Amino acid sequence: MARRRASRACEWLTLKDALSAFARNVQGHQGAGHIKPLHWYVACRLVVEGGFHPDEITPRPPLTVTNRGRRRLLSFDAGCGGTGERAVLGGLKTKNVDVVVTKDGIGPVIAVSMKGTLNAFRNLTNRMEEAVGDCTNLHLAYPALVYGFLHVLRANRAGPNVPDADVAIWQDGTVASSIMRYHDVLVRLTGRADIRDDPSRYEAVSMPLVIPDPPSVGEVVATFPPQDSPLMLAHFFDTIYRQYDLRFIFAAMKLESVTRRHFWDPESPALTDPRVTGYAARIATEDEVAAIEEQAEAEEPTEEGDNE
Repeated sequence: MARRRASRACEWLTLKDALSAFARNVQGHQGAGHIKPLHWYVACRLVVEGGFHPDEITPRPPLTVTNRGRRRLLSFDAGCGGTGERAVLGGLKTKNVDVVVTKDGIGPVIAVSMKGTLNAFRNLTNRMEEAVGDCTNLHLAYPALVYGFLHVLRANRAGPNVPDADVAIWQDGTVASSIMRYHDVLVRLTGRADIRDDPSRYEAVSMPLVIPDPPSVGEVVATFPPQDSPLMLAHFFDTIYRQYDLRFIFAAMKLESVTRRHFWDPESPALTDPRVTGYAARIATEDEVAAIEEQAEAEEPTEEGDNE
């Protein structure tokens, strides 16, 4: 029996690095080696930009938090990265999810599933039953869960060595009809804005096309999805944060001490790292630091409260 290769620990990557690994697919079609770097990118971005503690995320990002009074300094530590996926209880069955944020005493609050397709785009719509089923299954058990679906496609351009079935972009720049149809289907599966909405819809969905050829390997095609599409990657994370805040902070103020998203101290070593480029780190201004300290002091129990 062949020995199973040990999983690599989560790394901190730029989006281009993660998508380059997918587009090049040096490990071939077998396994998940070409999509794992995207898992790591999402996990790290949820910390640096999203303000979630790395201990709350699976796989655990290689980042650490040090408290300086009420301030929090974020640092990079390659040795503390974790591996694997998180098993989440569903309404019908347990599901292993690629990236999950879990809050103590509450359970999973954010989940992101990722898929990657390199060719044979005519088969895309055949995978919709799985996507719909996964979403419904988890929302049945956790109606408040903010669930994102990120499906990256390799932007194979038509040429003599590319079969028509594997073409994503034709020579005149038009996108393959199979990808257009898939886009239209996914639009109908995104935008779940309330816990009472259809559980088969995701809160956020994106389907970027990734350039596989030099000199732009790993870059996202700028012309698709269209600028007015809800599937633009630029909208994906902002939608997740907005829905999280609405459900777990504004609608549950008594839990805010547990659910609030952190601001990172401007002097955090991690914030000078070039891998931050491409998204806005959640940095505390002086006013935000003062507000955090004031709120934390208000939440501290008084002696009278301790004796009750």
